[in-house]
Amino acid sequence: MPVFFEANKDMLIFTGAAAVKILVFLNAIMGFTALLTLAERKVSALIQDRIGPNRASVFGLTLNGLFHPVADGIKMVFKEDFTPGRAEKLLFTLAPFFALVPVLALFALIPFGDYIMISGYRLDLQIADLPLGLFFVLALSGLAIYGVFLGGWASKNNFALLGAMRGAAQMVSYEVVLGLTLVGLMMIYGSAGLQDMVRAQGKLLFGFIPAWGVVCQPFAFILFLTAAIAENKRTPFDLVEGESEIIGYFMEYSSMRFAAFMFAEFLEIILVSMLAATLFFGGWQVPYLHETGFIFPGGALLPVNHYLVAALQTGAFAAKTVAFSWFLLVVRWTLPRFRFDQMMGLCWKTLLPLALLNILMTGAVMLALGKI
Repeated sequence: MPVFFEANKDMLIFTGAAAVKILVFLNAIMGFTALLTLAERKVSALIQDRIGPNRASVFGLTLNGLFHPVADGIKMVFKEDFTPGRAEKLLFTLAPFFALVPVLALFALIPFGDYIMISGYRLDLQIADLPLGLFFVLALSGLAIYGVFLGGWASKNNFALLGAMRGAAQMVSYEVVLGLTLVGLMMIYGSAGLQDMVRAQGKLLFGFIPAWGVVCQPFAFILFLTAAIAENKRTPFDLVEGESEIIGYFMEYSSMRFAAFMFAEFLEIILVSMLAATLFFGGWQVPYLHETGFIFPGGALLPVNHYLVAALQTGAFAAKTVAFSWFLLVVRWTLPRFRFDQMMGLCWKTLLPLALLNILMTGAVMLALGKI
């Protein structure tokens, strides 16, 4: 009987810890996504020498436009939820869920810290630590293609269908490049688990350089970022919703179903930023910070409290995510749009061969160094 109760106690603690991590992490992501919709318009206003959104107010306070995400949400809720008469109603309704749910599920794989001890229990700061997490990320991210294509096809609108066909071709193409750019990282770190890869980046090269992915695979980082922006359908790869040609696969959507598509796009910005930080910039790693504190080159030690270490690691990961998100917004309002043939040519004629070359060069260097 004591063994039975002990097992139930451990299961309850595990379930409760998972629920807390899901609640805290996903709510933080949702809040950041709302702020990102405001940052998108603020960045565009800054680049175009405008003021940007600043009218929505509460009790006369505008807080420089901070209430606009709330106003946008209220507007979306009360807009008419229109369904075209000729649409495939079931698939038309399900398409936004296919676009949104896979992206939300992927955040479970992101390690936002190492671990924290609470009342003698070790709480890993990751919702789901899978040994093949990187493959799961690539597999699940591919499901978002169905949301794009079904949204355009089920609308029974020719322009929406054109956007859906472009989206499917674009996402399938760049998904290949995205996966190949990460093969070099798996070769170097010897694992496909995201938490394992982050911990491996805590090692030092030549005794003082953090073994971050951008140091070990700088070429792969450039290819990854390019493919990820294209996968996200953002400028300069926004042919799926080119306003001057077509309106996009979601042109027949309104109200909260349109909001789901828009929300998924901003969630993808955060996901790309978190993956870039996790895979290439050490994730939650802070240079020279270990479990017991800072250990600098030469052996100098600066002890740090365990909870402060966890806070610094989580804060570092959040700062890297915000920095990458800001960078992606700036790219959105800086570069001109490719033509469709240019975009597909860049993928198959340039990025794909370069990604394969990077794998070959990584294998050659590891062989020369005796790592394989």
